[in-house]
Amino acid sequence: MLLLATAGVATAQLRRIPAEITPLVESDGVRAGTTVRAAIKVALPESFHVQSNKPRDPSLIPTELTVEAPAGIQVEELVFPVATDFKQEGLDEPLLVFDQEFTIGVRFTLPAALPPGEVVVPARLRYQACDDKMCYAPSTASFEWKLNAVAAGAAVKPQHADVLDTIAFGTGEKPTQAAPAASTPAAPAAGGADDGIAQLDKFTVVSSTGGYLGTDDFLTFIRNAESGVTEKGLLEGRGPLAILLIVLLGGLALNLTPCVLPMIPINLAIIGAGAQASSRKRGFLLGLTYGGAMAVVYGALGLIVVLTASTFGTINASPWFNLGIAVLFVALALAMFDVFEIDFSRFSGNIGAGAGRGTFLLAFTMGAVAALLAGACVAPVVIQVVLFSSNLYATGTTIALALPFFLGIGMAIPWPIAGAGLASLPKPGPWMVRVKQAFGVLILGTAVYYGYLAYSLFANRWVDEGAVASSVEEMLKEGWHASLASGLAQAEREGKPVLVDMWATWCKNCLTMDKTTLVDPSVKQALDGYVKIKFQAEQPDEPPAVDVMKRFKAVGLPAYVILKPGAASPAASN
Repeated sequence: MLLLATAGVATAQLRRIPAEITPLVESDGVRAGTTVRAAIKVALPESFHVQSNKPRDPSLIPTELTVEAPAGIQVEELVFPVATDFKQEGLDEPLLVFDQEFTIGVRFTLPAALPPGEVVVPARLRYQACDDKMCYAPSTASFEWKLNAVAAGAAVKPQHADVLDTIAFGTGEKPTQAAPAASTPAAPAAGGADDGIAQLDKFTVVSSTGGYLGTDDFLTFIRNAESGVTEKGLLEGRGPLAILLIVLLGGLALNLTPCVLPMIPINLAIIGAGAQASSRKRGFLLGLTYGGAMAVVYGALGLIVVLTASTFGTINASPWFNLGIAVLFVALALAMFDVFEIDFSRFSGNIGAGAGRGTFLLAFTMGAVAALLAGACVAPVVIQVVLFSSNLYATGTTIALALPFFLGIGMAIPWPIAGAGLASLPKPGPWMVRVKQAFGVLILGTAVYYGYLAYSLFANRWVDEGAVASSVEEMLKEGWHASLASGLAQAEREGKPVLVDMWATWCKNCLTMDKTTLVDPSVKQALDGYVKIKFQAEQPDEPPAVDVMKRFKAVGLPAYVILKPGAASPAASN
C-alpha cells in the first residue's frame, strides 16, 4: 500500500483530466474585412470543474485560451463565462471555477484582402481540473477553427445562434495573441520543446532518481554515479527459484511489520479463530480463509499496478483516503487500550445454523481489508516485486504477472497456523494486557504515519507556479541551461558529465529541491564540473516531455538524470 500511495502521489500529480472541445463559428461562410463571432464549447467528465480565468488563489492555474491566428487575422476579444463558487473539501474559501460544461466566446477581425478558401485558426486551451477533493495537474488541449472564406457577395447561412447569442460579446478581454504559426518561433522556454532529444543518442545514462532528496541522499546519488556504483534491485540478476524464495520471504516479513503484527490478536478474535475457535480444524480453516483473502487481494492489487500503473495509485494518492486510514488506526489503538471494545464475533451466535458460512465470509472480508491497510511497512518488498514484475512483463514474460500473487501467498502462510495453533495458548492475563498496550502504541505510530502522509498530500496540492518559475530563473542566472540542446552541445564539446533536472511549475517538490538541496554548498561543489540543465516537463504526457521522461524512465517530478558523453554500448543499454 505504501508503494501505491507513493507511486500514487506521482500518478495523481501527473493525471490529466480530458476535456472535449467543440469549435463553433457563427456562419458557414465568412467575408473578408468583417468581424466574425466564434466560440468553443468545453465539456469535462462528470463531477469535474476547471479553475476560472482569474482564480481567487494566485497559486492556482487559471484557464487560458491562446489563439495562434494566421497573419492578418486579429483576435478582438475573449469572452469567458461567469465563474461560480465551488466548495472543495479542506479549503476555507470556495474555488472560483467554470462548470463542467462552459463556453468561451471569441471575435475575429478578418483582413480585407483575405482570399476565398479555408482558413485554419489554431488555438490551445490550458486548464486545471478539480473535483471536490483535489486539483489535478494542468492540461493543454489543442484545436482549431476552420473558417470558410467566401466572396463579398456570396450568401452565408447563420449557425449556432443558440450558443453564440448567450455570450456577452463586447464585454470580454483583449487577448495576448500568440505569434502566427508561419512566424519564426521564439527561443524555447526553460527546458521547452527544443530539439535536444536526438542529441541524447550521443550520451549514456549513468544514473537516475526522482522525488525529493535531502542533501546527503543527493550527494550519494552523485557519488554512486561517478564511481559506477549501480544500486541493483533485490531481485535483479537472480534465478527463478531464488526470486520465488525472496518473494515468499518478503510476504512472510510483511506479517512482522507494525502495520500487520499488532492486528493479529484483534483479527483472530474478530473472525473467531485462535483462542476463539471451537476447534483447531475450524481455526485453521478460518485462518486459511483470512490469509487466502490477503493473498488474493494483495496479488490483485499488484497486478493492477503492473497493468495500469495509475488507477489504484490515484485513490491512494488522495489525502482523504490516507486521513481515513489514520482515523481508523487511532480507533483500533484506542480499542487496544480498552477505551472501547471491538468484538464482532458475538454476532456469530445469532446466525444459528449459518454461523459457519457467516464467519468464513467475515474472515475473508477481514483478510481483504487487512491487505488494504497493511501500508506503512511494505514498501521495501513490494516496490521491488512490482517494479521487477513490471520490467519483466514489459519484456514479454507473462508469468511475471504472478509474482505479486506469490508475495500475497507468502503473507498468507502464517495465518492458518496462527488460527489453529493459538487455540492452545494460555488465557489472557496481565502480561498479555501489557503486550496489547504495546501493540496499541505501534498502531498509534502507524496512525501518525498515515496522518502525516495525508498532511503531505494536502500540502502538495497547491503550489505557487510563479515561485517555481522564479526559482528556476535563479538557477539559470547561476549557469544552468534552459535548453536541452544547448546544454548537451556544451557537454559534448567539453567532455563534461550532465545533470538533467526535470521540473514543472505545478511541482511543489521541484521548488523545495531548488530552495534546499540544490543550493546546499556541498551539492553545488559536487556539481561544479557538470553541465546542468533545467528541462521543463510542464506537460509530461505530451511531446517533447513525454519522450524525454520515457527515455529516462521517469514516472514523476522532480526527476534527475546524470549523463556522460558517449553512446551506450548495446550490452549496457539492455
